Amino acid sequence: MTMNRRQILRGTAAAGLVLAAPAISYASSRPVVTHGVQSGDVDTASGVIWTRTDRPAKAFVEVATTDSFKNSTRLAPLNVLPESDFAMKRLLTDLPSDQDIFYRVSFSDLTGGHARSEPVTGHFRTAPASRRNIRFVWSGDTCGQGWGIDRDRGGMMTYGTMARHNPDFFIHSGDTIYADGPIAAEKKMPNGEIWKSVVEEGVHKVAETLDEFRGRWKYNMLDEHVRGFNGQVPTFFQWDDHEVVNNWSAAKDLTNDDRYAVKDIALLAARAGRAFHEMTPIRYTPAEPGRVYRKISYGPMLDVFFIDLRSYRGPNSTSMQTEMTDESRVLGAAQLAWLKRELANSKATWKVIASDMPIGLMVWDKVGDTKRVEAVANGDHGPARGRELEFADLLRFIKAGGVKNTVWLTADVHYTAAHYYNPNKAQEQDFNPFWEFVSGPLHAGTFGPNDLDMTFGPEVKYVNAPTKDQGVNLPPSDGLQFFGLVDIDSQSEAMTVRLMDRDDTELWSTTLVPERA
Repeated sequence: MTMNRRQILRGTAAAGLVLAAPAISYASSRPVVTHGVQSGDVDTASGVIWTRTDRPAKAFVEVATTDSFKNSTRLAPLNVLPESDFAMKRLLTDLPSDQDIFYRVSFSDLTGGHARSEPVTGHFRTAPASRRNIRFVWSGDTCGQGWGIDRDRGGMMTYGTMARHNPDFFIHSGDTIYADGPIAAEKKMPNGEIWKSVVEEGVHKVAETLDEFRGRWKYNMLDEHVRGFNGQVPTFFQWDDHEVVNNWSAAKDLTNDDRYAVKDIALLAARAGRAFHEMTPIRYTPAEPGRVYRKISYGPMLDVFFIDLRSYRGPNSTSMQTEMTDESRVLGAAQLAWLKRELANSKATWKVIASDMPIGLMVWDKVGDTKRVEAVANGDHGPARGRELEFADLLRFIKAGGVKNTVWLTADVHYTAAHYYNPNKAQEQDFNPFWEFVSGPLHAGTFGPNDLDMTFGPEVKYVNAPTKDQGVNLPPSDGLQFFGLVDIDSQSEAMTVRLMDRDDTELWSTTLVPERA
């Protein structure tokens, strides 16, 4: 294998650009791959692949270590049916570590004739079993606030910028779709110009049916940058609120929201969760189907812990409880116990905690004149209360257990920042200092900056957000679209974190030296 990652990206990205109308299309004599390919949740020996066709079909998969597919392995075929919206997910196993993996998928029509589709190919690289340089990117917030795919303005350009860095993987920190954000054909921009979005059936309204939730995922994959990126870089997905509806918890009340005919938040969340798992290459957890939190080990230098601050939370409230109860929780008892156990057992140099929401930034759920806590911080700047209690407990555990080198990555707030949590500046001081890095949006309105809560002593080391004169909900074309770039050096094991913008400008960086046991 002599090709480098950049050559691979150029040479095979076109495979992810094969498109057809995202619906059943029997006008064609053979199946069509409708939305390219994806891969995800890659470790040293396995990874999940995804693609979709336009009719009931049998999926044929080949796996190889070269793009010529010489000596490829052909896997047993799978049936793809309407129940999954013709989407196919497959776990590839028994792969060699630290190896470029190429996969090729084609479909045979199940409804007669057995015509075979054109094949589509994708690529990922497995994690290393020994130390080597690691590079990955993270961000969040895709197609929010009605800023859809405007091809005349370049589409979702941040994905193309990230691809040029040839990352080993991408962490999507949540708000992967905006199911609650209708996309109109035209939207007036602050400067008076007109933003012209691609519009597909169903995106003009909030998602309520299973097909409408699926449609939001398929909409994002109409973008050429997204498809090209998906075909070459594995994505590790987590979710937040907009996959369902803004600021959702089990107590979300849609009674007065005329956009929704379906008022039952549990039903909407169930449909959204099914679409999330159908349309992404996230691993299936037999012990809890539909689970999002998990650990991905990426070699001896890195473990990534994906947490879920949405599925197990109590209702949004003032969050001033003095004891951990079902009402005050945001992680939930089972997830918190899992995270403690996995952190304690981790042998990796770096433990990255991928969170869908920041710890010390104020995020409000405003209902009329009432403000309720939407994230973790409650704004009182005092000792831990409400949802902060679980985080105080976790941070104490990390300190007492001697867990070294934890770094938090997040998105959600639609601007980029670097926070250093300093116990000497905190009200709750029983923890070791740590960094939290914030990025996003990928392709959505830009907001911020948010106020800080000093319970855990966050210090702002860098922030890039709209000025008061610029206002809020700035369009992607204004350039305030952000991602983070992380490099871990194989020799020193130092972690360098760079905050980047859509134009690939390095805005700020720091290098963290690992603490040794």
